[in-house]
Amino acid sequence: MATLVTGGAGFIGSHVAERLLEKGDTIVILDNFNDYYDPALKHKNIERLSRFDNLTVIEGDIRDDALVGRIFAEHDIRRVGHLAAMAGVRESVNNVRLYVDVNVNGTMNLLEHARDKNLDVFVLASTSSVYGETEVIPFIETDTADRPLAAYPASKRAAELLAHTYHNLVGMKVTILRFFNVYGPAGRPDMMPLRLLNAAFDGTEIPVFNGGDIHRDWTYIDDTVDGVVAALERPMGYEVINLGCGNPISLSDFIEAIEEFTGRTINKRTVPRPASDPPITYCDNTRARELLGFEPKVSVHDGLYKTWLWFKEYKGL
Repeated sequence: MATLVTGGAGFIGSHVAERLLEKGDTIVILDNFNDYYDPALKHKNIERLSRFDNLTVIEGDIRDDALVGRIFAEHDIRRVGHLAAMAGVRESVNNVRLYVDVNVNGTMNLLEHARDKNLDVFVLASTSSVYGETEVIPFIETDTADRPLAAYPASKRAAELLAHTYHNLVGMKVTILRFFNVYGPAGRPDMMPLRLLNAAFDGTEIPVFNGGDIHRDWTYIDDTVDGVVAALERPMGYEVINLGCGNPISLSDFIEAIEEFTGRTINKRTVPRPASDPPITYCDNTRARELLGFEPKVSVHDGLYKTWLWFKEYKGL
């Protein structure tokens, strides 16, 4: 029996796979190593996992019907951690077809092949961005989440709804996890922590939305992995669960922390908040605590410091 981790070469996926491998689980990773960011970073993640004998890595696309069918048939897949996606809110604005194709059709392809396998659980990674510019603060799962601001969250919300039909029609156990701004060592280079750390040393100008008066609920990678693993180990019916720290911080304070750690001033330029981005993300994680035993342990300040220590070593500073 094996667990399929899609997107397992990426930031969150590789950490989830590593935790499961350490527990002795048999893991199959499916990843297409696309160039949304440098594929070399994804290959480095796989190198980190190469010490495990209970790992199979398959390079391929979740939209590949024949490939996904073979994986389910040949590897006795019992659980799916579906973390593969085209990510990035602003990038999706001008790439709507691609985001819908990967995030909706790719998810459908996995669900189709999973439907007759009597899986233990199908865990689908979603996003806090589905809440859009909601007036319900903090974000809670009972919100309709029907006003997404860009194609990325729209495609993720569509995938959530599609997954429910498989629960309804064939009884598939599906857990939807809405991630909140995941960060940490070896994080995605397109996200703010790594962009700020790089800018502190190369002088790149960083656009700062609304002069830093936006708030994000940054959630450390280890805490996120705790939640994903718990979801894989606690099959339910159909549940939508926020997975976030529950303590938003302003972008101004976030930048100040990076400047404090690095001892450098970041080159900043104030710009208006784009229509694709909400003014705040703020997680009500009550349901995660109740259903998954979720208990975030790493504060934003401590998590950023851990990320800074990794960055120093990684860059040889």
